[in-house]
Amino acid sequence: MDPIYLDYNATTPIDPQVADAMLPYIREHFGNPSSSHAFGVTAREAVDKGRRQLAEMLGCGADEVVFTSGGTESNNYAIKGVVGAYRDKGNHIITSAVEHPAVLEVCSYLEQQGCRVTYLPVDEFGMVDPQQVESAITPETILVSIMHANNEVGTIEPIEKIAEIAGRYGVLLHADCAQSVGKIPVNVDDLGVDLLSIAGHKLYAPKGIGALYVRSGVRLEKLIHGANHEMGWRAGTENVIEVVGLGEACELINRNLPRYHQHMRTMRDRLESGLGERFSAVKINGHPEKRLPNTTSASFKGMEADSVLSRLGYVAASAGAACHSDHVELSSVLEAMHVPLEYAMGTIRFSVGRFTTEEEIDHALEDIVQAVAGT
Repeated sequence: MDPIYLDYNATTPIDPQVADAMLPYIREHFGNPSSSHAFGVTAREAVDKGRRQLAEMLGCGADEVVFTSGGTESNNYAIKGVVGAYRDKGNHIITSAVEHPAVLEVCSYLEQQGCRVTYLPVDEFGMVDPQQVESAITPETILVSIMHANNEVGTIEPIEKIAEIAGRYGVLLHADCAQSVGKIPVNVDDLGVDLLSIAGHKLYAPKGIGALYVRSGVRLEKLIHGANHEMGWRAGTENVIEVVGLGEACELINRNLPRYHQHMRTMRDRLESGLGERFSAVKINGHPEKRLPNTTSASFKGMEADSVLSRLGYVAASAGAACHSDHVELSSVLEAMHVPLEYAMGTIRFSVGRFTTEEEIDHALEDIVQAVAGT
């Protein structure tokens, strides 16, 4: 049996059309986009096209898109950049307990630098309560950073409601959209965000490329200093090859999102239905409706996730808990959701993608049954 990839939330393969778009810039068009000669002009036009393609997908201006090395850098720039630029107003940040480490670790670092951070709890589905956001806002609050969709359980956060609240108080809103882009609609005005992070390798573009949307008028202190690249936002020669890839990936999403969404939802539902038929004691984590169409966080009662994964013959998935001889390490997301330990310790995340097939789901279910039975 060929390996079956059900870990699309970890990373995605490069779409063949994305790879084809990149090839000319690997083989021929090597110019520096800052150069004024023909070689540089060709590279500059490619970067500009990629920026337009991404902007069209987000519904924003091309001058509001900054290319970065990935989602982690985008999150760092958004949060540290706001803290540096708005220190005259205050130093209070609001985030949630279920954020990605690329947000939580930044906030922890800033606490050491004198910032005050409020970590909001979530309910049993992993969802933030907008009213708790409002209650946490103070005159010194400068930023709210809440992810659009959770990478582990897929819960989609009420960003639009949080944006309305933040806007009323004059507080900036950042959303980590690494997991949501390419799976559900992501439009900056519909969401109401001021800053938005994207990771290329989560949406069938290469690793090492990402973007930060910065709403016109928002100020950021620079994270990387040097020459005047990226409209003065980020120093460093643009990664032309991967910018081309990210742009093409965004254009594919812009054209095909409804089809991608429906396919992933069909595959996920087939997987969850099969798990429910085969296991009487399996719990699906995350919101039952407001959840990414591709994500299944399944908790097998009384099982150990590491043991199950080690027994899988050909399915690739991720564990939500690490079980050691003397203790169990749960993910911060499962802890924040208060998933009972007997379920949490047996949590595995399966995430399907646009290339997942029904046959793969059916074979994966057979492998999962054997792995669970053997633990």
